Amino acid sequence: MEQKVERKKRTKTPEQALQTLMQQCARSERSSGDALRLMRQWGVAKEDAERVLAQLIKDRFIDDARYAEAFTRDKLRLSGWGAFKIRAGLYAKGISREIIRDVVEPLLDDTDMVDRLIASLRNKLRTLRYRDQNDLRNKLIRFGISRGYNAETVLDCVDKLIGELNT
Repeated sequence: MEQKVERKKRTKTPEQALQTLMQQCARSERSSGDALRLMRQWGVAKEDAERVLAQLIKDRFIDDARYAEAFTRDKLRLSGWGAFKIRAGLYAKGISREIIRDVVEPLLDDTDMVDRLIASLRNKLRTLRYRDQNDLRNKLIRFGISRGYNAETVLDCVDKLIGELNT
């Protein structure tokens, strides 16, 4: 019978947490929510974590508006996400509604969202197996909605794409 070895949680002092987060933030953008989650995992007390976060924000290592803008651009261009999925991802990262409204919304009002969706649907179409047109339509609709685009836009784009296939 094997004995369970209990793993000891790695803890950090507030100073160690500050140094580690400075290094991580220098390599890639982090949100304040990310930093707080990490410090909670490291066992940093809540008051100390808030003090460390305030220092990181003061020294501009963490800027939620800058993070939200970078996250939105990456997810739009590299991952092909729609507005709903981007907003949900930012909420999950602890970004405030005000920042999402002020920083992200102008980027999402882009007119080429429909073009991105159609390109994404065309790529998906190449890999889909379907029984009939109805099955194809349902699979494309589910895919478009799962990417975070609104249902009306997805329906219009899918109908357009299937119309192109039938001609």
